[in-house]
Amino acid sequence: MEELVNFLNNILKNIGQNNINEISMEQARKVINEINNFLYTGYEEMEEISEYHKFWKKNCEKILDPKINEEKCKQVADIFHAIYRKNKSVFYSLYSKEHLTDEEVCKIRFYTATQDFYGSRKFSDYAEIYKKDNNIFDKQYILSNSGRFLNDLKLINLSQNDKRKKYAQKSAEFLRELDCEPYDLLEKFDYDVIKLKEALVNHVGMGFGNKKADMFIRDMVVLKIWKKYKNFDRLNVASDRNTMKIAFRSGILTTEIPLMTSFLDIFSYQYGLIDQWNVKAWRKVWECWKQKYPNECIEGPCLIDYLVYRIIGKEFCNETLAIYQCKEQEHTFKWHTTRQKKCHICLENNKNNEAKVIKKILPCQDEEGSICITKSEYVSGDHAVLNWITECPLKEVCHPTSENFVKYNEPKSISILGKTGWERARVNKNEGGGGLMS
Repeated sequence: MEELVNFLNNILKNIGQNNINEISMEQARKVINEINNFLYTGYEEMEEISEYHKFWKKNCEKILDPKINEEKCKQVADIFHAIYRKNKSVFYSLYSKEHLTDEEVCKIRFYTATQDFYGSRKFSDYAEIYKKDNNIFDKQYILSNSGRFLNDLKLINLSQNDKRKKYAQKSAEFLRELDCEPYDLLEKFDYDVIKLKEALVNHVGMGFGNKKADMFIRDMVVLKIWKKYKNFDRLNVASDRNTMKIAFRSGILTTEIPLMTSFLDIFSYQYGLIDQWNVKAWRKVWECWKQKYPNECIEGPCLIDYLVYRIIGKEFCNETLAIYQCKEQEHTFKWHTTRQKKCHICLENNKNNEAKVIKKILPCQDEEGSICITKSEYVSGDHAVLNWITECPLKEVCHPTSENFVKYNEPKSISILGKTGWERARVNKNEGGGGLMS
């Protein structure tokens, strides 16, 4: 705590105060300068960006103090079990193979799994590209020109092309070193999914972190592309902003204080910490489920991902319920999109008045929220797997209409080495400038 104590004492010392009621402009300058020095500046021989960075690195976990609420985990497990009994496919739905062979699906997914960030495309889009020219996914083709591979996949106009190019190149090199195709990877590692995962994650520059490795391997097993495997239950939920968000809002994961803004989470210590605890929390949910219903349970935590990430996280737990106000009258109405132009109430009375959105809220926080849930493609559309529900399955755990409910947000991460990353933010004290660029 030394860095924080020194920071507070320096502020009081610089403005000559013990108790502050008001300060002069000169004192304000000194306060701002001290804040800047503490948070964002260092000196030549300093390993960290700033004194704050040194403090946060040592104390992040103690300050946030993450905990898993086992009682909440049991409640969530019961809900998932009830869903499982009604429709198991909720946990096994992924995407169509698009009439491709297992070898072809595996090859496409292997090379595109690490490209899944900032504008990623659907598997069906990649499948269509493959059908037009399957040489695009040949490792020799990628090794000879990884930049052209990005262009062929229509990724060249998206962000971080240098990173994308390196990922493609390193993935092809990985296969060349093993002298195999993606379909043969699991066999190369004794059919042990954990050995394969470790190899993917530890191959420098290929872009397979824990999340992407878990997802790639899970897909191959769920789609029955790899039929012989072991240790599948050791794969985790793909930890991302959606699974983290649901962990916090359901209460299976808690911290002593709300999470810091990413600007204070220099080098993403908070993000990494919550990532680890999020994985533990969803594994605890699975363990509670497995313990209570050993014969009616999914094979591992990673299979929770589709329901939590894609359906609840991206579809149900977002502010999709729009409250409209008529521009001519004082009345309001609610709708499941923000694209309405006309007042529904007036239309019922043969009047053609316009309406505007005045607020957006979570569907679970309003008695009319069912109009969003029932319109979801996962409830009534082509991908319907929950066609019996009218509200979010986790509503009874989150209690979103209670006074104590807080719409907690997930952590966000600023790249360490990216174009606007923290490494480029460094500046020495008294030199001025520094920070992130757009």
